[in-house]
Amino acid sequence: MSLREQLQARLDGKAKPVGSLGRIEALAVQLGMIQGTLAPQVVDPVVLVFAGDHGAAGAVSAYPAAVTAAMVGAYLGGRAAVNLFAGQAGARLVVVDAGVAAALPAQAGLVDAKVRAGTRDWRHGPAMTAAELDQAMQRAADLVDGLADGGCTVLALGEMGIGNTASAALLAHKVAGLDLAVLTGRGAGLDDAGLARKQAAMAAGAARTGPGLAPHAALAEYGGYEVAMLAAAILRGAERRMCVVVDGVIVTAAAVLAHAIQPGCVACCVFAHRSAERGHDAMLAHLGAVPLLDLGMRLGEGTGAALALPLLRAAAAVLADMADMADLQDLVA
Repeated sequence: MSLREQLQARLDGKAKPVGSLGRIEALAVQLGMIQGTLAPQVVDPVVLVFAGDHGAAGAVSAYPAAVTAAMVGAYLGGRAAVNLFAGQAGARLVVVDAGVAAALPAQAGLVDAKVRAGTRDWRHGPAMTAAELDQAMQRAADLVDGLADGGCTVLALGEMGIGNTASAALLAHKVAGLDLAVLTGRGAGLDDAGLARKQAAMAAGAARTGPGLAPHAALAEYGGYEVAMLAAAILRGAERRMCVVVDGVIVTAAAVLAHAIQPGCVACCVFAHRSAERGHDAMLAHLGAVPLLDLGMRLGEGTGAALALPLLRAAAAVLADMADMADLQDLVA
């Protein structure tokens, strides 16, 4: 009997009608398959938020790039939404400076992995060099290795970067062939005039390169450093048999890239929620992914991923602690 069959048999033998816990049962099987055991565990879950700035931000966002650094400060101060959600889920929050366009002082909870102070403007040329891309991806892989070596079994991914919905849309368009118009939304609250400016900027950027770019080439052209690190974190997390919880549209774009590099990595991905940001449904459909939650959220920052963590704990607990039907029959007898 295969491990998958053993996990399903274990669930079917629990004190409940077969299949009555719905997607929690499927989640339990997925956790067991990822960890290669009949008793998967959620140990030291980490919400890992990668932050980076974008050279094209002024053309595509309602907010200045300085907001990225300000939000990193809010995370480190413990008062942002992701702090609250991670705390409720019993997870550590780790913030990574992937390429913030400001000097961030060293402090607890912040990992300095900065490649450069923001990417270049993809409207006029590549966002980063091939060497910078390699550096970004290696630093993220090394960070994930450190977490795995320390015992972390669940990695919940988030991001912060003014202008990164535009980068994510361009990446999904170039790598997966998805319609750029479908992928382009209002981001952090653009009005109609702002959306028109964003669409024009993205059309100009997209016109610089042909269709069907390889994932590494697309990342070098359109950034950002935080997206590159997210893709690398997914790939290395899968290699280390960690459960990788995917947040909203930006992290899902990184999953599209990771899937293009190594399709099998998505078997380790749990898609936390359906973002209200335009384009997320198209990315999810491309990956064949069905998210756990649908709450109308579009904040990003790992908030949706953090909210999904209690469901992972519940799924693991069903396998480990729920009574078997045989136990119930003994009690009735």
